[in-house]
Amino acid sequence: MYVARILYPVEVLGPGKRVGIWFCGCPRRCKGCSNPELWHFQPRYRTTPQEIYALILRIANENEIDGFTITGGDPLYQPEALAELISLLRGISEDILVYTGYRREELSDEALRGIAVLIDGEYIEERNTDCLLRGSDNQRILILEEKWKDRYERYLSSARNQIQNFMTGDGVISVGIHRPGFLGDLNEYIKRTNYGKGLDTSERKEKKD
Repeated sequence: MYVARILYPVEVLGPGKRVGIWFCGCPRRCKGCSNPELWHFQPRYRTTPQEIYALILRIANENEIDGFTITGGDPLYQPEALAELISLLRGISEDILVYTGYRREELSDEALRGIAVLIDGEYIEERNTDCLLRGSDNQRILILEEKWKDRYERYLSSARNQIQNFMTGDGVISVGIHRPGFLGDLNEYIKRTNYGKGLDTSERKEKKD
């Protein structure tokens, strides 16, 4: 399997303090995609579900994990690896939210096993209207496990889209639902804060999620 990054605590892609997991690999090449660097499988990101689980256990040993948000790339472009990882993660939290460009109707029940909430549909830049948790308004929030219905209904009725910026060895990773053209704002943010100090602007990578 190919996983590019793991971040904690992600608080802008679902309720609570979550572990965010970004898969590599997506065939869609959507216009305005926030993560084009994750379209391709990259050898340096090759790993196993067991290795990812071991890393997350280290987080869980010292922090409360309220759930997982798995995005990409497209996690369901690697369905077998995703299913194996989900079976491990459910021992920590069963609140597992997955983003995919596939429609629910294209996916088998087996591929969706263990997923609590699915956000489906390809990203359409022209339909990015600041919908909570969704990149564009054609996408759907599908609660697949009934026991999470109340939690997500409360979240959806009270939350709003926000952005988190994480500093990593690769530069600034901006997490959340972004409006079109946000990259200019991110660059300005980097200039105004300490995130820009000590970084070579010719090599700095501003990543979006």
